[in-house]
Amino acid sequence: MLAPVFNLNLSHKILPHRVTIGKYDGIHPCLTAATASDKIFVHNPHQNTVYKGGRWSSNALSGDLSLLNINQSITCVAAGPLKPDAKNDVLVVGTATNLLAYDVDNNTDLFYKDVHDGANCLLIGHLGATEKPMAIVGGNCSLQGFDHEGNDIYWTVTGDNVSSITLCDFNHDSFNELIVGSEDFDIRVFRNDVIIAEMTETEAVTGLCKVMGQHFGYALANGTVGVYKGLDRAWRIKSKNQAICLNSYDIDGDGVPEVITGWSNGKIDARNVQSGEVVFKDNFSHCIAGIVKGDYRLTGKEELIFCATDGEVRGYEAASAEMRHHMLDANFEQETIRDLSAKKQALLLEFRNYEENARIGSGNLKTAGRASQTHDEHGIIPATTQLKTGLSINLGSDKIGVNEYQSVRQQLSADMADNSGLIRNLVVRAEDARLMRDYALMRRWHQDLHALNGELINNYKIRSNNHEELMTCLKQVNQIIQRAGRLRVGRPKTQVINSCRAAIKNNDIDLLIKVIGTGEP
Repeated sequence: MLAPVFNLNLSHKILPHRVTIGKYDGIHPCLTAATASDKIFVHNPHQNTVYKGGRWSSNALSGDLSLLNINQSITCVAAGPLKPDAKNDVLVVGTATNLLAYDVDNNTDLFYKDVHDGANCLLIGHLGATEKPMAIVGGNCSLQGFDHEGNDIYWTVTGDNVSSITLCDFNHDSFNELIVGSEDFDIRVFRNDVIIAEMTETEAVTGLCKVMGQHFGYALANGTVGVYKGLDRAWRIKSKNQAICLNSYDIDGDGVPEVITGWSNGKIDARNVQSGEVVFKDNFSHCIAGIVKGDYRLTGKEELIFCATDGEVRGYEAASAEMRHHMLDANFEQETIRDLSAKKQALLLEFRNYEENARIGSGNLKTAGRASQTHDEHGIIPATTQLKTGLSINLGSDKIGVNEYQSVRQQLSADMADNSGLIRNLVVRAEDARLMRDYALMRRWHQDLHALNGELINNYKIRSNNHEELMTCLKQVNQIIQRAGRLRVGRPKTQVINSCRAAIKNNDIDLLIKVIGTGEP
């Protein structure tokens, strides 16, 4: 059982899937989340200091809450020990086009990288036998890993847009494998850059979390939540609400974590990892935005922390044996009545179904026999049928399209930067004219400023449309490489993917087509 230990209201709207916790000074855990105003708040209840300068906003609401300016739409956040042998955590922020690694304690950027495939989700950890931790980013049909200096040390492709990732020792080899959920309903397991397992679900995979050993939890866009043990599904349930976030936490002290789920209607629940039975539940008034774990009160005990979209934060910890006994006594009668009512409704529904089936069956008994004889031969595939398959690609035009869109994007970015400088110049001139009371000149500068601002907005719209087309082309290129890799097994598959990546970096379309066609560079 879980017992509530603290409750906060941070007065900021929190975006779902964008909540993390980090020890940025190596000691004090700080709750971190993205807000609707393209900012990230860092809540540090242990030090009454506000971060200032650099990216930090000067409009902090209190001494324990600081705001970090990102000025882009934030798609994902993560915190963890990205620097080798360092005690302090690093904050990593993903947007639709960039990845920022930020040292909160020293108020410095570790790196700021362009990620053309976007950043849909990210985590920090060790993959396989790599000694360095990396920030792993799931994007548009691709996976990338960066070290603390921003070096691209890992890259591979997958079948569709990546929607969730987690690290788990999937095959008991003492090394982490990367488990990837995507919008094409597949869960893929990567050992480094090689797919070693693949499971197909019924909807887009929106959430993944490590539980223990080979067990990992998953959530789908249609409200399904379940657990896999290796390749075998242990259980799954489906709800009319959507599961927003997953985590794991040992709520009863038996050494086996439970699966914790936060739902779109504000409900939270904990389920047994083996059976899926609900062992704890509670409610918030708004949608759950994120679930994290940490010793937030510095008591030596790890707490389970839930964040709602309205800014409410509630912390729980595993109850002691005596407290669990009192809580069970208080809830036993209410739970028994609820269970009996549910069983009654289920039995009544089953009884009505039996009555309806009996009525329909008695009326159609004779016609069913004739229909069976009439349609027995329908749908049979002849044994002599031959299947012919082929792979057709139009890679040249896709790659040329990518180059054209990137060239246009760079030109538009340069034009926008030039216009921004002109705008600053015009603002200064208009202000000088106002101070000298030369209102005619001030009016002229403002008219020029208005025209230039309109041009800047138009260029931004063109750049936005260009970016969407670029993402479409990149997705097509990555999918072609993924299909080409699937035509090979083992080392040749890895060689094809790596050779394709090298050809893309060198902008060699002919070599890329040759690698996909022959498997050799």
